[in-house]
Amino acid sequence: MPLHHVSLQPAHGAVAVETLRARIDRLVERAAVPDAFPAEVLAAADAAVAAVAGNLTGADRSDRTDVEFVTLDPPSSTDLDQAMHLRRTEEGFRVLYAIADVPLFVPVDGVIDAEARRRGQTVYLPDRRIPLHPVAISEAEGSILPDQDTPAFVWTLDLDARGAVTAVALERAVVRSRAKLAYDAVQQELDAGAGHPQMLLLQELGTLRREQEALRDGASLNLPEQEVVADGDTLRLSWRAPLPIEEANAQIFLMTGMAAARVMLDGGAGILRTLPPADERAIERFRVQARALGAPWPEDQHYGAFLRTLDPADPRHLALLNRASSLFRGADYLAFTTPGEIPAEVHEYAQAAIGAPYAHTTAPLRRLVDRFVLLVCHAHLGGTGLPDPLRAALPLVPALMRETGTRGSRLERDAIDLVEASALAAFAGRDLEGTVIDRREASETTDQKTSSPARALVQLQDPPVTAWARSTAEAGSVIRVRVAAADPQHPSITLEEIPA
Repeated sequence: MPLHHVSLQPAHGAVAVETLRARIDRLVERAAVPDAFPAEVLAAADAAVAAVAGNLTGADRSDRTDVEFVTLDPPSSTDLDQAMHLRRTEEGFRVLYAIADVPLFVPVDGVIDAEARRRGQTVYLPDRRIPLHPVAISEAEGSILPDQDTPAFVWTLDLDARGAVTAVALERAVVRSRAKLAYDAVQQELDAGAGHPQMLLLQELGTLRREQEALRDGASLNLPEQEVVADGDTLRLSWRAPLPIEEANAQIFLMTGMAAARVMLDGGAGILRTLPPADERAIERFRVQARALGAPWPEDQHYGAFLRTLDPADPRHLALLNRASSLFRGADYLAFTTPGEIPAEVHEYAQAAIGAPYAHTTAPLRRLVDRFVLLVCHAHLGGTGLPDPLRAALPLVPALMRETGTRGSRLERDAIDLVEASALAAFAGRDLEGTVIDRREASETTDQKTSSPARALVQLQDPPVTAWARSTAEAGSVIRVRVAAADPQHPSITLEEIPA
């Protein structure tokens, strides 16, 4: 899908970014999301960094600074959780995947751990990032920055020639990244027939891992993402389709998460990321929607395989991919401290979209649960047994992730609503084009005193905004709408369909 931008300071209706920030401040306060760190947490972080600095060697930590690791992230990222080194072997491939050793700075039951449990995860807003950990850890000594010796957990995953994992190991080490690579630049080089040797190999491995995903009936939604991009003193919105190299990179962390899940299941203690299979009603409803949109789903085809045939550049397929989200509901976390606490079906299908048991383990700088998963996996593979504080913490983590995840997601959505209303305010009275990705029929109450008109959820192209419009258009159709109103003060948008 083409990339579209909209400045929040257009010539015919400027929006002050400082005003936007003030409104986001109010959203943060209302959401009760912790922003500034308490003084004692900052002091503890500084003390932890000082204790680690210059003291990275030891019997329990190997020296992997000779390995040419690289990171791959958006260009502005400074909280770098992962670095990779890929190589060929006689049997297939070896993946060395370094994950930031956050537990070294954040001991279980310490002051920083208590604050991290209160936050749960990093929250990303249009004008700021509210981090899980103090920046002295998350964007400095604990981040796998280039040309810096950094403590890390290093996964070693051996793969056969088809890309299937054959062996797994995990160690604590010191690593040194050689390069901070960015998605867009890497993809441009690959498209030109060149590129960093590690990225050429990642591209190949990504293809093999996608084939493995198809074999296990995995599924994913290839939808364009809405981004808020800083551009000097302005913010702009954009639609951004995931790049092929991003999808290949995702296959590496998915593979690592599946390996971590298997280690914990075999060890009898851990935390899994779970997703139940789609229920029969959701599947049948999606089949009806697929037929209505002119893209019938064959009865003998798994929904993961069917979703891979859809092209988001086709308006009908875009609408159908949005509706496919109904097949991916009920994500949760499952903690267990003994084998008897593991439901039987979890061994086969803990995460239905991935098609295998899965755990979050690759983003400990940004997500609370990953830190605990790394510690558990290291204990299992090292044969040391789980320390009592770690074992006691495991049952508490799922509820913390649910609570903080719900709170953070709501705040992120409210902030995007604010930015969308600010963007569309400059287009009041203008006609725009968009794709209908969902619709609601007209309805009225039983006493017929109130009614709701037919509505369509329209994904606009430029500006890149998704909003409801008064419309009778069918999903998958391209329509023109008029911006009747857009109020950034109390974020709301009113669109009206323009008859053809």
